[in-house]
Amino acid sequence: MPRTTLIVAIGLCLLLDGIWTADSDSSTTSAGDVTTTTSKMAEVQQVFAQHEVIPDVIDTAPKEFAKITYPSGVTVDGGNELRPTQVKDQPRVEWTAKPDAYYTLFMVDPDAPNRKEPKFREIGHWLVGNIPGTKVEDGDHMYAFVGSGPPNGSGLHRYVFLVYEQPAGRIDFSQAPRVSNRSRNHRVNYKHREFVKQYGLGELVAGNFYQAQYDDYVPTLHAQLSSGTE
Repeated sequence: MPRTTLIVAIGLCLLLDGIWTADSDSSTTSAGDVTTTTSKMAEVQQVFAQHEVIPDVIDTAPKEFAKITYPSGVTVDGGNELRPTQVKDQPRVEWTAKPDAYYTLFMVDPDAPNRKEPKFREIGHWLVGNIPGTKVEDGDHMYAFVGSGPPNGSGLHRYVFLVYEQPAGRIDFSQAPRVSNRSRNHRVNYKHREFVKQYGLGELVAGNFYQAQYDDYVPTLHAQLSSGTE
């Protein structure tokens, strides 16, 4: 074989080998990403089921854990126990969001007055709709945030955060009740599933929860809520 032809043939082989290697690396990375995502979703499912958030609050697990951080410095971590004093102020909530999508955020307590006999399930602690991306502060705040107020002797309560995508974009929530942080109105026996159905909310994209029981802050919160309740 002439020298020039041999050089061209070797170069072509090296080029093809490089393309094949790049494609293989890309396929491996994609498969790894899928495996990681599947593993994370399985973990979320396990934690929500273990603490019976499934089926008490939701039927299927969210796609991922929402990242929730309080001004006190504590974070929500799949059922960890926090004190009402630590979670009395509105937290920062983050999740994987589409840049042009809108979301609705709930925070509910399914264990009122206690987990054994939850006759007031659920308590609506926070409700924000039309959140652009993860900018909760720019959303439509229907239920102002209130912290945890489990009655003395009622044991641990679960406090559950849920983020749903709004598949049709912005929603007209003008007929939904507006509740201040000084009122119990519309909060007791709240049914978040009914709200999801009524307004056609879509996929449950993120969620998380913690547990809390009575501490010395609770009387302060109860007095605050009583002051604006009709």
